[in-house]
Amino acid sequence: MLVVQNILANKEAYITALAKRNFDAAPVLEEVITLDENRRASQAKLDNILADSNKFSKEIGILFKNGEQQKANLLKEKTAQLKENSKQLSTELNDIQEKLVQTLYTIPNIPNDSVSNGQSDDDNEEIYKEGEIPTLQEGALPHWELAKKYDIIDFELGVKITGAGFPVYKGKGARLQRALINYFLDKNTAAGYKEFQVPYLVNEISGYGTGQLPDKEGQMYHVTGDDLYLIPTAEVPVTNMFRDELVTESELPICCTGYTPCFRREAGSYGAHVRGLNRLHQFDKVEIVRIEKPENSYKALDGMVEHVKDILRELQLPFRILRLCGGDIGFTSALTFDFEVFSTAQDRWLEISSVSNFESYQANRLKLRFKDANGKNQLVHTLNGSSLALPRVLAGILENYQTPKGIKIPDVLVPYCGFEYID
Repeated sequence: MLVVQNILANKEAYITALAKRNFDAAPVLEEVITLDENRRASQAKLDNILADSNKFSKEIGILFKNGEQQKANLLKEKTAQLKENSKQLSTELNDIQEKLVQTLYTIPNIPNDSVSNGQSDDDNEEIYKEGEIPTLQEGALPHWELAKKYDIIDFELGVKITGAGFPVYKGKGARLQRALINYFLDKNTAAGYKEFQVPYLVNEISGYGTGQLPDKEGQMYHVTGDDLYLIPTAEVPVTNMFRDELVTESELPICCTGYTPCFRREAGSYGAHVRGLNRLHQFDKVEIVRIEKPENSYKALDGMVEHVKDILRELQLPFRILRLCGGDIGFTSALTFDFEVFSTAQDRWLEISSVSNFESYQANRLKLRFKDANGKNQLVHTLNGSSLALPRVLAGILENYQTPKGIKIPDVLVPYCGFEYID
């Protein structure tokens, strides 16, 4: 969430910046400022009462010692009233503080200056494209038909077991899925990311820590009996490992990677564009997370983009990079680059990665700080990226690598798969 002191210092600039998101920030920022004024006024009253109470307590001891019992008892009555007032003020202060935090939770992050105005994903800016789009033989099939033809993914069986959006991978399809996970993890660890295996369920505090709650509550699976949430991405548990931590400057950057299944309700998703692997309720993803000093975070973001580029080059998939506009950028992000692969059989681009810098937005929620060279505690910057989400990468491989002989496995994956073709 945003830092209150920064809102006070930059209110008009924040209103202008948040307008890029089509978010009218003026009323809510005014509410934050009013609540903060009330909080500071209540805190000042409470501090004065506590100071008077401490002073009277010392005087009472002296009065009793000097035999002035009547004066001491009068002060004791005043002290009792002060204690009652302090309880009421403490409750009032806690209520104001809670309302302030809940109000801050409703304000999205300030977009980076490079983020353009826009209403939707139609207004995103293509900034890079690489790779030749293959020419497929006549009668080329989309991945859901290839999956059925080669018996490698069973969508109907998933419906039988659970419901739509929960496919079953079979035979060489399952082995290719595992090969992609291992390949992505090996690439990430070779680049200096430390691998973690994390829980697939998180508590409510963790959801708030990285900003999925309350913004994406309707998209998350909630295990109500235990008040836990199935993770929508490994970003949530990995980043929350560092919640409430004060790290040393020498520990930065902290670079993490992890594989997890991901769970998203995707409420309201329907139509041809969500067919097959295009949009699922459960899918596999390998994630990278970085915790950086503020002055290094955008250089780190560029490095993450280059890292994902390198993976897609090795897979030899045609891809492009979009800089998301204000109307499409995520609630917690300051700047996001989306990677898309071209699905030749579907004749459309498929998003396979988002790489984002959250600046201090998540860190403020997480209370994740570092002590700088001057001994001052500062908020870190957090970043994350998919490297990569498997379903659409798999869809791109199946469609772009289909041949009359079968589906050719990208050369870089053959050692992981143990076979060259799905046939």
